[in-house]
Amino acid sequence: MVTVIYSDEFLDHKTGYSHPEKPERLSAITTALKTATFVSQIKWHLPTPIEQRSQLMPLLETVHHRSYIQKVRDIAAVGGSYLDTDTVISARSYDVALLAVSAWLDGVDIVLNTGKPAFVLARPPGHHAESDTGMGFCLFSNAAIAAIYALRKPEINRVAILDWDVHHGNGTQAIVETNPQIAYCSLHQYPCYPGTGKATERGSHNNVLNLPVPPGSDVELYQSLFEQKVVPFLTEFQADLLIVSAGYDANADDPLAMINLQPQDYGLFTDYCLGITGKILFGLEGGYNLSALSQSVVATIERCLD
Repeated sequence: MVTVIYSDEFLDHKTGYSHPEKPERLSAITTALKTATFVSQIKWHLPTPIEQRSQLMPLLETVHHRSYIQKVRDIAAVGGSYLDTDTVISARSYDVALLAVSAWLDGVDIVLNTGKPAFVLARPPGHHAESDTGMGFCLFSNAAIAAIYALRKPEINRVAILDWDVHHGNGTQAIVETNPQIAYCSLHQYPCYPGTGKATERGSHNNVLNLPVPPGSDVELYQSLFEQKVVPFLTEFQADLLIVSAGYDANADDPLAMINLQPQDYGLFTDYCLGITGKILFGLEGGYNLSALSQSVVATIERCLD
């Protein structure tokens, strides 16, 4: 059994006509999961309403500047606008983004309570959001917030974040790289948006591993990087929880990058992760070809059932 944290409210973050990060991303995934052969082994879980999380705002303010949080709220309150050229805030985006954070926190609780993987199927995504601004379709830094939340649990001393989105998680890295209790590892196309994530960046405590890959790379390169770099790095860190920023835009069919992965390759990546720990929280980041995206999520969750 794998728990999927999801709410139809995540469809209410409206990005406008032709925007890649659209509500249909989640609709495609939920349709694929509800018609999958293993549908009976999925436990659907509604995220905790934000009104029931007294610690949500204090936790959010440990990661994001209060002035930025208020800016998102104010823009939504007047009906929405563009935060930057490609990051949209609509009338309900503030509340939906808070609910997405809550869903990631639920995911942490579920994984720690069950010792088994869970998947957060939420939007907006988060790994580009920095402390003082959102960017790259992202509003709040979901993975970083979830990691900091997990560290408040008495049984958690270390958290690792693996980011396999095709774009470097500049926001996540900037937020966690000074924390010795959090490791961050990213595989990402370079050159590509946002232009960050050099291999020479190691974090304040040798807790960052960036693995930039050139356009045209395929699963053979990824497999060698997992075996020679990712797995040793994460294993040595000995995390009590692994958070995966699960972006699926490194697929060959994705319109926003030039990496040649196939949906089934994410099942292989999941196997590598499960070889490290069963305590894995997957959370949706990018992925903009609806077919490749939904098939990739299916491949990820299916491996968690073995």
